[in-house]
Amino acid sequence: MLAAAVVVAALASGCGIRTTSVPVDAGPAPSRVPCSVSGDEVATQATGMPVRVFLVCGSQLEAVDRRSPLPEEKVGGDPVRTASTLLAQLQSEPSDSEREAGFSTAVKGPLVVTGGHKGDPADTLRLSRQPEDLTPTALAQIVCTFARSAAGAGGETVVLGGPGGYPPHRYRCTAELRERPESAAPTVTAPTPSAS
Repeated sequence: MLAAAVVVAALASGCGIRTTSVPVDAGPAPSRVPCSVSGDEVATQATGMPVRVFLVCGSQLEAVDRRSPLPEEKVGGDPVRTASTLLAQLQSEPSDSEREAGFSTAVKGPLVVTGGHKGDPADTLRLSRQPEDLTPTALAQIVCTFARSAAGAGGETVVLGGPGGYPPHRYRCTAELRERPESAAPTVTAPTPSAS
């Protein structure tokens, strides 16, 4: 009887998974939220310029289509105004349906964007805080949103600086950054100053 109890206990305690001393990175935990908003919501939003921003969902960055309250003719062709519009969208709380789909934002105000300083590359955008002072996830959202818009510097990059005299850096929106926004945003070769 005792032997049968020991066998049953041994079988019950073993679940078939062997322990290992080697660390295993299995990636982020699976998410049960859909991380998508129906196109009907975007269609019913107020008229304005269609924009795409990157929000956090399931510990990754996912693109969300929205409409800016500004008409397209007020924004088109002006990278600083485009960036300001996108930054305002990143700082706004997700809508009810976005929240239900699992979206959130790490970009908190007050935060504004302006053009570059004298001597900066022509495509520089300056934030009212140093990019390095933002949380890694907030910076990843800004980098990917700007880099994949008309505010970007091309090649899925954006040149960002802060309010002080520190030189700006060219940040790249990579697949790895979108998958792990809590990691440091990658920079590429330092931009060269403009001739002006």
